[in-house]
Amino acid sequence: MDYEQKRIKLVERLEKRGILTKPKVIEAMLKVPRHKFLPEGALESAYIDSPLSIGMGQTISAPHMNAMMCELLELTEGEKVLEIGTGSGYHAALCAELVAPKHSTNPGHVFSLERHQELANKARKSLINAGYGGTVTVIHGDGTLGYSQEAPLIRF
Repeated sequence: MDYEQKRIKLVERLEKRGILTKPKVIEAMLKVPRHKFLPEGALESAYIDSPLSIGMGQTISAPHMNAMMCELLELTEGEKVLEIGTGSGYHAALCAELVAPKHSTNPGHVFSLERHQELANKARKSLINAGYGGTVTVIHGDGTLGYSQEAPLIRF
């Protein structure tokens, strides 16, 4: 299966629909291999614009939703990101492309909290397999509590 061609066609469709407009987000969507974040049985559907089951009653968001979130976040190189709900790890990888691109001299980092231990473990493996192990940290925990270890200092 030619995943790269399917990924290119998906991105082109999202551009034609006006969902993808920012060059950095388009580049991230072209780089991150969505199929590496899916269960074996869902690989054929990796590049259709639809949410897909990843287990534990959770889904990987439809690509257009990931694109919209990345465009609206307006992330820049060097930023630190806290993501609540790692799921498959795909969105965290997209964010990593934006804050810590491979050529970066000022790399940022993505910290992603996932409440389901099984999904956190799978996402961690998928992120490493896709080359994002050094720019994304997956933490098993309750996202409503934040992640104080990396929180900014507040001075009064």
